[in-house]
Amino acid sequence: MGSTARHVNQGDADALLALRSAAELVYRSMSPTLFRAWPLLEEATGVHCWVKHENHSPVGAFKIRGGLVYMARLLQREPEIRGLVSATRGNHGQSLAFAAAQHGLRSVIVVPRGNALEKNAAMRSLGADLIEFGNDFDEAREYAAQLAAREGLHFVASFHPDLVDGVASYALEMFEAKPDLDAIFVPIGLGSGICGVIKARNALGLSTKIYGVVSEGANAYAQSFRAGRVIQTDKAITMADGIATRVPQANALDMMLTSLADIVEVSDAEIEEAIRLYLRATHNLAEGAGAAPLAALLKHSDWFKGRSVGLVLCGGNLDTAVLARVLADSLGR
Repeated sequence: MGSTARHVNQGDADALLALRSAAELVYRSMSPTLFRAWPLLEEATGVHCWVKHENHSPVGAFKIRGGLVYMARLLQREPEIRGLVSATRGNHGQSLAFAAAQHGLRSVIVVPRGNALEKNAAMRSLGADLIEFGNDFDEAREYAAQLAAREGLHFVASFHPDLVDGVASYALEMFEAKPDLDAIFVPIGLGSGICGVIKARNALGLSTKIYGVVSEGANAYAQSFRAGRVIQTDKAITMADGIATRVPQANALDMMLTSLADIVEVSDAEIEEAIRLYLRATHNLAEGAGAAPLAALLKHSDWFKGRSVGLVLCGGNLDTAVLARVLADSLGR
């Protein structure tokens, strides 16, 4: 059942107070999202499955929470900011565009060429100036940093303590609703989501085991976790664009090394089957990253028979064309 990573079982009152303060910033703009068990998922897995529906947020993904907290704290530090720039595959960009628009600020978002068309459209609809550059996220990120210096904009990284504190609010909602979860599966993009879960679990002093989930085609974090150091990969190829990472964040990895039970790798075929199962069992649409935790549980359901497991459905922003292909592949078989 994975490694023997350490985790606390005594709460941290100061850390919990800080996370609850961040959550209050989130709740100025959105309500807590649904967290519930689904009988048909339990029937399919033999596990008591509790799903955190971040696909129900105002932008269809958990990232909005981090954007709201980041922007609120940034304006406290730098009230004269002109605007911001960042790179994304979609959900991070939506969160920043949403938060910037609330304050009348410009947002410039860089995406790699060939990015999901409907995520691009969503970012534009929220007011972002969208630029396509590079062959993958990491090339887009480098260009965004150059734009920040050239145009005097604030550069927002995809991993930052304020982003982590913001997205930790979804983890607080889960753990406070069901503190007796045996385990939770969380997708890993650049790490804010899973690090938020770690911070919330530790602050509450719970013993829930946390498993990260990555794609077999984008497994830089899994390789790094096994090696105990950052390992970059040459490519990140997966239909789950939200977890298509080839350059891990060192500070995120440090948290994972001390706090995760393990990192599970899943194939695109397994992710696509999980998308179909979510549709059949819950009538919810999951994007690739959002379905990855269910894919991991299906792969290792024997670890948790009869136990309670949380699944983070981190987003539902799946392009229609991709969904049509995923469903057609199933009908073809």
